Amino acid sequence: MSTTTYSATGRRKTAIAQVRMTAGTGKILVNGRPYEEYFTVAAQQSAVLKPLEVAKTVNAYDVAVNARGGGTAGQAGAISLGIARVLIQVTPELRASLKAEGLLTRDSRMRERKKPGQPGARKRFQFSKR
Repeated sequence: MSTTTYSATGRRKTAIAQVRMTAGTGKILVNGRPYEEYFTVAAQQSAVLKPLEVAKTVNAYDVAVNARGGGTAGQAGAISLGIARVLIQVTPELRASLKAEGLLTRDSRMRERKKPGQPGARKRFQFSKR
């Protein structure tokens, strides 16, 4: 029995999530662990589920995710984008509804780099007039 596997990549901040999706019963594994165990914050769990809820396919697919880099919040956002991109591959008609929810937009906000001659990105060393 050969089932089709769809895959896509999602990114947010420094987090990267490689998402593989097959037809199944709705199991979501993140780095080999159930997503409820991996993400302890309810907002992050709902962020992971949101694309599937919008597409009304919560129990239709098994999702396996390899997430690396960043923290749990960034990884949750990256997984959400990855799942949304995979759903478009499966059924292109979902694009409009996913786009309306803002699930196809890559959040490009990154940490600003530290500049030389100062302690942080914007902070300056204390100025002494005398």
